[in-house]
Amino acid sequence: MMEDVRALLDEKIAQSKATYSDISRLIGRNPAYIQQFIKRGTPRRLDEQDRRTIARFLGISEHLLSGLPLEGAEPAPPSKPARSVSVPRLSLGASAGAGALDIDESASDSVAIDSRWLQDIGVRPPYVSIIRVDGESMTPTLNHGDEIMVDHSDNMSRLRDGIYVLRLDDVLLVKRVAMGLRRDEFSILSDNSLYPSRTNVDPALVTIVGRVVWSGRIFR
Repeated sequence: MMEDVRALLDEKIAQSKATYSDISRLIGRNPAYIQQFIKRGTPRRLDEQDRRTIARFLGISEHLLSGLPLEGAEPAPPSKPARSVSVPRLSLGASAGAGALDIDESASDSVAIDSRWLQDIGVRPPYVSIIRVDGESMTPTLNHGDEIMVDHSDNMSRLRDGIYVLRLDDVLLVKRVAMGLRRDEFSILSDNSLYPSRTNVDPALVTIVGRVVWSGRIFR
């Protein structure tokens, strides 16, 4: 049965024009995770939450990815095909370290993502992109090499506590924002205590690029 699951998953991923790495990142796994599952049979089964996320993205029944019999139940009606949108992956890194100049913002490639999933997490395709994290100042929340999805419509006018990509002193950063008692001041924090934070920052000195709404962990 699991051989059938792997063959079906391989076929549906190809039809979606996504890659193994895209699907792996969609479920927050390392880029080789889905390829190893399909080609090597490791892991033996996908976790329930992973199956649910992948099935929704591919527009199929979650049960088809379980490898389990229906036990006499009526087959689920076919799901409507997923409507995928291309989310650009920008060829720059948002520094979670000492900082790096933002030189090149052109899209290096794109990732096919189910528009319904984007709607579920409250973002609109024209205003979202994927950026790589550089540095370790946000560990353990974000690791070096992780990819983050950024909602560019969530800017200074909607600023609240959360993790943001921002520009400060011409440097692109990913940091935690903590609002103060006054609306005209906030703090820019590093989750890693070995790195400095800045308090009572003047908003006029900061450009909010967007709010981080998803992250994909690179396991080592």
